[in-house]
Amino acid sequence: MGVGVAVFGIAVPPHSFHSGAGDSSDGLVGLGEAGASGSVVQPTANPAITAAMTPSLLRTAAAFRGLTVMGGETSAIKGKRDGSPMVSSGAWAPAAGDRTVSEGRWEREEGGWRARQVGESGHTPRPLAVADRLDFMARPDGRAPNELRPVTITRNWLRHAEGSALIEFGDTRVLCAASVEDGVPRWRRGTGEGWVTAEYAMLPRATDTRGARESVKGKIGGRTHEISRLIGRSLRAVVDFKAMGEHTITLDCDVLQADGGTRTAAITGAYVALADAVKYLRKRRNLKNNPLTGSVAAVSVGIVQEQTRLDLNYLEDSVAQTDMNVVVTGDGRFIEVQGTAEGAPFERKALDGLLDLAVGGCAELTEMQKKALAG
Repeated sequence: MGVGVAVFGIAVPPHSFHSGAGDSSDGLVGLGEAGASGSVVQPTANPAITAAMTPSLLRTAAAFRGLTVMGGETSAIKGKRDGSPMVSSGAWAPAAGDRTVSEGRWEREEGGWRARQVGESGHTPRPLAVADRLDFMARPDGRAPNELRPVTITRNWLRHAEGSALIEFGDTRVLCAASVEDGVPRWRRGTGEGWVTAEYAMLPRATDTRGARESVKGKIGGRTHEISRLIGRSLRAVVDFKAMGEHTITLDCDVLQADGGTRTAAITGAYVALADAVKYLRKRRNLKNNPLTGSVAAVSVGIVQEQTRLDLNYLEDSVAQTDMNVVVTGDGRFIEVQGTAEGAPFERKALDGLLDLAVGGCAELTEMQKKALAG
C-alpha cells in the first residue's frame, strides 16, 4: 500500500521512495514503498526531498542504505544506538498537529516528534518515545559529542544601554543589556563598594507555545528568580567591588528564542555586556583600577543515550539521563555547578567526564568573548 511517510521529521507523500535497484543520491536515505518481502530499499534521488533536507539530516541519513524490508507494506528505518539498522513493517512518521496518516494518528510533542507505528488496519498505534528517535539520529543537529552549537556574539546591539550583547547558541537567542547607575542598594551604602545584579525573563513566544508575561500575572516564577540569582552570582565572582566605587550595574537578560541552555547563554552574553559597561564606568567616573578580575562563561553538559554531550539543545535536554549547568572563569576555575540525575544516579567517573567537557566548552566560549570584545 502507498502511504505518506517522513524522513527525520520531513513529511513525504506516497511513492516518493522506491524499492529495488535504481537511482541513488549520496547521503539520502531510502524509506521504501516495499514490494515483496525481502526487497531492498535503495536511496532516492527525488529532488523535492533532497531540497527539503538540511545538511545535518543528509549526513545522518547517509548511514542507512541498502536495507532489507520485512513485509510488503511501506517501511521505514529505526536504527539502533550502535548504528546497526533494522527495518520494521508499517509506517513511521511525525506530522504537524493531528494529522491522520493511513491508520492511526501522529501527534506533535513538546520538544520533539512522537511517531506512532501503524500496523495492520484496525490495530492500535504503539507510541515511539523521543528517546528512541534519538537512537538513530545521534545528535539531532549532527554535532559531535564535544561540539558547541554555532555561537555568535553581537556587541552594542542596543543603542541606549552602557553595554549590550545579543548572544546566539544555535537557535537559542538571548539579549543582554548592562545599565550603570550611581548609588548602591540601601544595605550597601557607605561601604565604598559597588554592586552587580541581574534579572532574567523570557518573551511570551520564546518557546513553541505562548507563556503569559509574569508582569501581567503579578508574580515572578521560581525558575525566573533562580536563574536571575544564578546570573548575578556568576558575574559577581569576577568583580572587585571596591574598585567599582558605589555604583550599580544591572544586567537584564531577555530570552528572545529558547532552544535549551538559556541560562548558560545568558551568563556568557551578560559578561560581554558587563565588560562594556565597566569600560564605560571607568571612562566616565575615572576609576583607577579595573573592577573586572577575570571573565566568566557557562555551558550545559549532559548524558543522553549513555553518551556525554556538550551544549544540549532542548530536544536533548528533555530526554537527558543527567543534565548539568557549569559556570567557569576564564582561567578554568569553577563558580557554580548545577547537576541532576534525571533517572539513575551517576558515578564519579561520569561527573569528572562532564566537568572536563564543560571546562573545554567554556574555554572555547572565553576565546569567543575575547574576540567579540576586541572587535
